[in-house]
Amino acid sequence: MMKFIDQVKIHVKAGDGGKGCVSFRREKFVPKGGPNGGDGGRGGHIIFESKRDMNTLLDIQYHQQYKAEKGRNGMGKNMHGRNGRDMIIPVPAGTVIRDLDSGEILCDLTLHGQKFTAVSGGRGGQGNSHFKSATRQAPRFAQPGEPGEERNLFIELKLLADIGLVGLPNAGKSTLISALSSAKPKVANYPFTTLSPVLGVVTYGKFKSFVIADIPGLIEGAHRGTGLGFQFLRHIERTSILLHLVDISEMSEGDPVANLEKINKELNLYSPELIKKPQAVAGTKLDISGDREKLDTLAQYCKDKHYDFFPLCSVTGEGLKELIIYLGEKVEEHKNR
Repeated sequence: MMKFIDQVKIHVKAGDGGKGCVSFRREKFVPKGGPNGGDGGRGGHIIFESKRDMNTLLDIQYHQQYKAEKGRNGMGKNMHGRNGRDMIIPVPAGTVIRDLDSGEILCDLTLHGQKFTAVSGGRGGQGNSHFKSATRQAPRFAQPGEPGEERNLFIELKLLADIGLVGLPNAGKSTLISALSSAKPKVANYPFTTLSPVLGVVTYGKFKSFVIADIPGLIEGAHRGTGLGFQFLRHIERTSILLHLVDISEMSEGDPVANLEKINKELNLYSPELIKKPQAVAGTKLDISGDREKLDTLAQYCKDKHYDFFPLCSVTGEGLKELIIYLGEKVEEHKNR
């Protein structure tokens, strides 16, 4: 399985410009040939390009120093040195690039094929042919090439998904995403089976689909680093709606309303903007809900708070059709704003 890497620090250095050339015409029967030194080539740029088929920064993790090619030096006969080749660094769509030293966001690559020039190559030096004048017929100097730009960068991936699944560990997020899509996250009867975000594509209607993200389970105290902490919550910042999964089975620990409020508190501590997102609630493991007291308590709470509520069972498929239609409509509404 490919390792999921979503934060990397790197150093990038564009190519230096080539030197200008000092040269003079040397031709038969031309005793006083003038200067003909050519210009140096431009150094190569370093360019990031977003790719739809990538979903991790793993390649960059193991190559943290990038240096583009230098420009070639100028030559005689006014021949221009070749420009240095640009270096293209592919990254997943959804990548945010920051200046590591200042913290400034330089770009946010959200579209497939989008490009960003992180550092520009140095300009090539001018050859001595540029410095001939009436008083200086034979200049014996040329310009050196300019150094290429360099900087330290912080690369961060925020997955592009329409729906974000949140909830306590073992709330049934992995089972739900595997039931709704072809994604196959690890499913087991213990907490923290999902250790990195998982994306699944859910199809509905004719030629329609949306992307759902399974975020590793939060627990109370995540803002202090408890459990997996907040390290993956950046991946639901772009979503249009949050689907909060709450275990309503008779074997679940704690009150379902209290569990829901715990996670909402952690979301708010991470970013008040997250808690403002539209949120729906799904009561999971309906097939083992016992006397349904927890189901009724959660349903009444959602009604009072104006949350859309869906009791469901990912194993038997009960309630999944209604949930898919609802989520698809919400995604369409968000896209049409």
